Amino acid sequence: MAASVPMTVHGAALLRAELQRLKSIERPSVINAISEARSQGDLSENADYDAAKERQGFVEGRIADIEGKLSMAQIIDPKSLVSEEHVVFASTVTLEDAESGDSVTYQIVGEDEADIKEGKISIKSPIARALIGKSEGDVAAVQAPGGVREYEIVSIAYV
Repeated sequence: MAASVPMTVHGAALLRAELQRLKSIERPSVINAISEARSQGDLSENADYDAAKERQGFVEGRIADIEGKLSMAQIIDPKSLVSEEHVVFASTVTLEDAESGDSVTYQIVGEDEADIKEGKISIKSPIARALIGKSEGDVAAVQAPGGVREYEIVSIAYV
């Protein structure tokens, strides 16, 4: 049995929107491009046909990937979490770098939702793994490329 794929409500909505776009816009567009390329005759040296078939493979692969993830999704609403102030999936954590004193805030999300520019880190990232289960005031040691970095958990929110 395959493992569930954790994702936030927002992440699931983004995947559903992408799936809808792929099925209603991208797939028909690719089918038209293939049909158009076929009408040009000899397919053995037709770059448009090859490109359209390659694009079709990508679109169909992505549709299958998204459908698979959504079918195995464990959708978690951070607002409904009762974790007794521990860091869990979907929580938003404010950290302070023990060395520099810099402060940073991350939300722990599923792999497809991760976007460091938006402060969203994957549940599988080293920093998220180091934070899970910890409480406010705890220090998490994270193995970074430049060595171990320590972060104090300043606050945990479920928003």
